Amino acid sequence: MVPDRPVFLSNRDGHGAWVNTRALELAGVTAATPDPPHGRIERDPDGSPLGMLQETAMDLVADHIPPHDAPTLERAVLDAQAQYHAWGITGWNDAMVDGPFLAAYRAVAGRGGLTARVVLSLRSADLEGFGGPDGIAAIRDSVAADAAAASASAPGPARLSSGSVKFFVDGILESRTGAMLEPYLEPDGRPTDDVGFLNFEPAELRRLSIELDARGLDLHYHAIGDRAVREALDAIEAVRGANGPRDRRPHIAHIQVIHPDDVPRFAALDTVANAQPLWAVHEPQMDELTIPILGPERTTWQYPFGSLLRAGARLAFGSDWTVSTADPFPQIEVAVRRVWPEHRDAEPFLPSERLTLDEALRAATVGSAYVNRQDEAGWLGLGRLADLAVLDHHIDAPDAPPIGDTKVVATIVGGELVHEAPALEM
Repeated sequence: MVPDRPVFLSNRDGHGAWVNTRALELAGVTAATPDPPHGRIERDPDGSPLGMLQETAMDLVADHIPPHDAPTLERAVLDAQAQYHAWGITGWNDAMVDGPFLAAYRAVAGRGGLTARVVLSLRSADLEGFGGPDGIAAIRDSVAADAAAASASAPGPARLSSGSVKFFVDGILESRTGAMLEPYLEPDGRPTDDVGFLNFEPAELRRLSIELDARGLDLHYHAIGDRAVREALDAIEAVRGANGPRDRRPHIAHIQVIHPDDVPRFAALDTVANAQPLWAVHEPQMDELTIPILGPERTTWQYPFGSLLRAGARLAFGSDWTVSTADPFPQIEVAVRRVWPEHRDAEPFLPSERLTLDEALRAATVGSAYVNRQDEAGWLGLGRLADLAVLDHHIDAPDAPPIGDTKVVATIVGGELVHEAPALEM
């Protein structure tokens, strides 16, 4: 019996979804439906859809889901903000903003409800809907004008800006949608001819990057596979050649696999390596799904945080929440130990890529503030922003508990208390 209700379940990384038969029927997806560009419908041998949709194939069903209304999206912004403040976070970069969420952020900020400092990265997939490069530049200027008007009654740096554009250069390794320079392996080690795929032709990625940069917009790239990282670096190099020098702050997020030849290019191109350290551990997804299809050599190219710093790169930390927790302290612990906090006696993952605590703290504070153009934030000092988190202990003390167990007592933005934890038991 076919269920009456359609079901759409996104996986945790947002690059695939499980759907039931009813959902496929309502969307008209059959064995005759071709794979869309940059997507894949997983199928039985006879071509019938299995119910697993990869990348843009998700849209075949997702486009039929009724959108959330404006009050729901605005409530989501406020709920996320409260959770972030509870984790000690004073600002963030929202990496995948479409038109409705842009409106929600602006509505919340317009009512004075935004207590964090937020940078919006508008999705390049929605470039046409935003009005192209000129339209995105106009949105940036309009948001900045709103912030300037608001600062007349509440002086201080703007709480909302939207001068960044996000490109999804590829997908992920586990589904083989991440773009690789050399083919994936079968789980048993046999070779394949599958190198994943790029979501942009290289010339198109370079063209769009040049046009957006020419309008003063910052470039933000999702790149998982080593080919995707290289194409992002090539686009940034093309931007520098075409548009000349300026204070640009491109960053490449996730950087799971970087070919060793490309590690020094981050510093040479003044490109920030935006790392999600919580993923750099031995756990089932890594050990059972990723390492077998990469093989021994490419496995050692994953999450090379230490190598990037040694090569002079600037490092910033992000969480990719809700893929994984945005709590910064487990992330910092993994960057320092390369061990999952829930299994602290496990084998470290590529321990030569560990960071010192000072290096990890700098990436999580100064590095992230730099990406977001919040140069007065990230560290304490005379004339700096009064954005800070008060912790329940000194994390560098000899007798301190594990870093990942750190709790936030209070969070302050611009000298204003925005979160206060319940009294801690002594």
